[in-house]
Amino acid sequence: MRFRRLLTALFALALLGLAAFYLLTQPSTLAAEQFRPRTADLANGATLFNIGGCSSCHATPKQDDHLRLGGGLALQSPFGTFKVPNISPDPKAGIGAWTEVQFANALLRGVGRDNEHLYPAFPYTSYQRMSLDDARDLFAYIKALPPVALASEPHKIGFPFNIRRLLGGWKLLFLDGKPFAPDPARDAAANRGAYLVEALGHCAECHSPRNGLGGIVASKRYAGGAALEGTGWVPNITPHADGIADWSAKDIEYALETGLTPNGYQLADSMSEVIGNTAKLTTVDRAAIATYLKSLPPRAGKAPGK
Repeated sequence: MRFRRLLTALFALALLGLAAFYLLTQPSTLAAEQFRPRTADLANGATLFNIGGCSSCHATPKQDDHLRLGGGLALQSPFGTFKVPNISPDPKAGIGAWTEVQFANALLRGVGRDNEHLYPAFPYTSYQRMSLDDARDLFAYIKALPPVALASEPHKIGFPFNIRRLLGGWKLLFLDGKPFAPDPARDAAANRGAYLVEALGHCAECHSPRNGLGGIVASKRYAGGAALEGTGWVPNITPHADGIADWSAKDIEYALETGLTPNGYQLADSMSEVIGNTAKLTTVDRAAIATYLKSLPPRAGKAPGK
């Protein structure tokens, strides 16, 4: 009898645990009421597209037009291979049939059109800092680009990472849903730079080390880390001796425009894609980024073997 009661109690606890897990891991989405009528700013959308690096991932590989966002790039990771989807305005293969609300939920909440959790290979942990108006301007700009009728490929991810519901628990740890808040102690240029770096540019996603769950190590943010695809090391970009302490703000601006370091070296690999995007920004925005990077707390972070 006692054994039976114990089994009943354990079963009840298991049901309560499953119910709690289900409730806690539900996708969190934006309310439709937040989307008041407005006229989209396509010029701002273009700026967001460039600093956000949308074409670097979503443009179909092996074609020259960076505005043809048919997807297909394979992103290798310790958790599996993520296939970048088509986000062109094609109504079937891309996001042409998506609403503003659906797009903003993907960008700011990491929730797909079918209310599924998206994998954080899509850097919504940074994009969550974007303003809603900026997300809407970006959507309007992408909707004006050429449609590409190329079906997205499925991710190649094994168990248990293929269980998307688990991402709801991951988000509890690494996604707070808070938009960018200007720091009253900073001037307008530094706050603009902070917004571009922290939200749109998602610089921390590559320039920071990650823990075993794939979340950024907060105490080492921007101090460099292993390349997400498992080969190489992404450098420290804090004003530490291990990073860019000897770079001036002008050096950073020039690098963001030309890809050349103060020593005359050309930034290569994935950073060359970034430079292709930041070169399209205004000089004011590049200066704002430089101002913010120079204001970061210096953090040690040498690459292995150095």
